Amino acid sequence: MTSPELDAPDNLQEPVQQKLPLAFLHGKAVVDKPEDLYIPPDALEIILETFEGPLDLLLYLIKKHKLDVLELSIFSITEQYVSYVEMMSEFQLELAGEYLVMAALLAQIKSRLLLPKHEELEEEEDPRAELVRRLQEYEQFKKAAENLDEIPREGRDIFVAEALVPEFSEREVLLPDVDMKDLLVALSDVMARAK
Repeated sequence: MTSPELDAPDNLQEPVQQKLPLAFLHGKAVVDKPEDLYIPPDALEIILETFEGPLDLLLYLIKKHKLDVLELSIFSITEQYVSYVEMMSEFQLELAGEYLVMAALLAQIKSRLLLPKHEELEEEEDPRAELVRRLQEYEQFKKAAENLDEIPREGRDIFVAEALVPEFSEREVLLPDVDMKDLLVALSDVMARAK
């Protein structure tokens, strides 16, 4: 018999785990990850006034024109890049190297924006446009790497087996010396036993 305190009412539903926000864009939670976007588990998390979340999602939103690159603080992204690269360089040199290139580009863009512009010089391309181009290029390399990872690799997905084929030597088959008369006698013996 169960005690009344331990009995659960029938009208209670099982608790459902709510989806955690992937990022925040203009203060609103982004819960669903786009299907055509891969975000590595150790991706750089960027925290800005207009965006908070993984860098890969930031690049995706810029590419899909859901976020204006002019709203972003290049300085803040650069600072976060540098601290992330310092942290990751101790653990994963390859990943740190990828982000180091982006940090250098962001520093270059920021310095161009800070330098005074000369009126007599031809109009230069906005450095933020260069950032967008590089971010899109980075996205293409990431997709290519994902595609390469899906290709079966020897030693990981495919294993080569080697087998030695035995060499057969032709042996001479020795047949008994039998003529037609012997065959007919043997056949008649078999037929007699069968009856």
